[in-house]
Amino acid sequence: FIGVPIAEIALFIRIGDRIGLGWTLVSIFATAAIGTVLVRWQGLQTMARARAAMQQNQLPVGELLDGVCILIAAALLLTPGFLTDAMGFLLLIPPLRQTLAGAVVGHLTRSGGFQLHTHGHTRSPIIDGEFEEINPDPGPEGRVPDPSSPWRRDGIEESDGPK
Repeated sequence: FIGVPIAEIALFIRIGDRIGLGWTLVSIFATAAIGTVLVRWQGLQTMARARAAMQQNQLPVGELLDGVCILIAAALLLTPGFLTDAMGFLLLIPPLRQTLAGAVVGHLTRSGGFQLHTHGHTRSPIIDGEFEEINPDPGPEGRVPDPSSPWRRDGIEESDGPK
């Protein structure tokens, strides 16, 4: 949070000395405009690929990771500065983005955050997870309250007897 602004200010000063204030400002606005167009174009392509994968009953994991990288790239490109623009444009290069996403997934898999398996000969990933089924405690008569009962009020089943 401190290093990036300091580096950006240093780059502004150095580049401003070389090309002048006007061209420095023009380049900042130009990179934001070009970045916005590229982010929109790649984002729409990624959404179309994700839709196609879901229509084929495949989990669009790669497309989701691409979408996260594109979202981060958009934030970096809209932040004024040459360093953040460079990082944003790097995230818009698909092979680099896929390498980065693969490294993140590899790290999460090694750390035990989740597991990816392919199903048979298809390349669609299956994400394993753990769950715990929680049964409600039986009521005083030893039966589980019916959640669809019309006699329930505030999560407590009403009884026919006196209160």
